[in-house]
Amino acid sequence: MRLDIATGDEDVEINLTALIDVVFTLIIFFVVTTSFNNRSALKITLPSSAVSQVEVQRQPLVVLIDRAGNYYVGDSTVIRSNLASLKDAIWQQAENDTARTIVIQADAMASHQSVITAMDAIGQLGFSKLSIATTSEKQDEP
Repeated sequence: MRLDIATGDEDVEINLTALIDVVFTLIIFFVVTTSFNNRSALKITLPSSAVSQVEVQRQPLVVLIDRAGNYYVGDSTVIRSNLASLKDAIWQQAENDTARTIVIQADAMASHQSVITAMDAIGQLGFSKLSIATTSEKQDEP
């Protein structure tokens, strides 16, 4: 390509090779980084069922431990704070459902042994879903 400039007799030539290289590089970049929607071209109708596939989540069973080491399972109080009594109370409140989630809510001043006893009872009964409830620390505002 030749471009004549009116002020001089020299021929000025613009090299477009570098510009074309940059454009092709940008095209390749955009093609590679573009996310594509993988939608199926076929329209299907799913079969229906009278029974819902979503399983109803049961409320977790809560085991409370107070400051003195007393246990409360669900809505009942455990009379004796030993392992056997705690296991019986958990088994009755869970209605023999070992797939149910159990949440331990222990007082911050409860003994470590009382929490370990509750965890031991839950483990011996065959429960595998165990959570320990905590609260977040309050931030001191200046």
